[in-house]
Amino acid sequence: MSLQTELEIAQYGILFGSIILHEVSHGWSALALGDDTAKKAGRLSLNPLVHIDPIGTVVLPALLIIAGAPVFGWAKPVPVNVSRLRHPRNGAVLTALAGPAMNLVLVGIAWLLLRILQPETFWPLQLLFFLGLINLWLAIFNLLPLPPLDGSSVVERFLPERWYGAYLSIRPYTLVVVIAFVFLGQHLLTSGFNAIANFWQNIIGYG
Repeated sequence: MSLQTELEIAQYGILFGSIILHEVSHGWSALALGDDTAKKAGRLSLNPLVHIDPIGTVVLPALLIIAGAPVFGWAKPVPVNVSRLRHPRNGAVLTALAGPAMNLVLVGIAWLLLRILQPETFWPLQLLFFLGLINLWLAIFNLLPLPPLDGSSVVERFLPERWYGAYLSIRPYTLVVVIAFVFLGQHLLTSGFNAIANFWQNIIGYG
């Protein structure tokens, strides 16, 4: 197995673990705000098997890695019943933003370990570098205001009340918009990913 292949496998492992923590954070936030749907469904577990989505967790990331494109994926969405939150509209925003917040926490952990340990050998440096980069990318991508990405929750908060119920009914089907954006906007995504990578290299002092 070549070093490049090993590195791609490591990147996928970091991506998969980060996506799971992202999704579980939605469930933890919802539970704290009054909705135990994810807990009852067994989705607050860190067992990766309960979170695998065949397309988003396996097929799409593998295709993007093979194509040399920015890696994107998702786990099986954690169920959240917005109507059970103590303050549904505000709670929905906080629950949605919990995922990117977890990614940013992981970025902070990677930054801190790089600063403290200052690794010079290949694998510790690469693993911490990609832990930060992948989670920074996931946080920024998920904050785009495209439903069903988490950033759309902020826009949704300002929808008139009379439109909110109808919007929630079509929201589960908007994933096709994101998938189309990923495949049709490769140049834009690659440019954005490269800018994020340069920013990450600058703040950690590597590269």
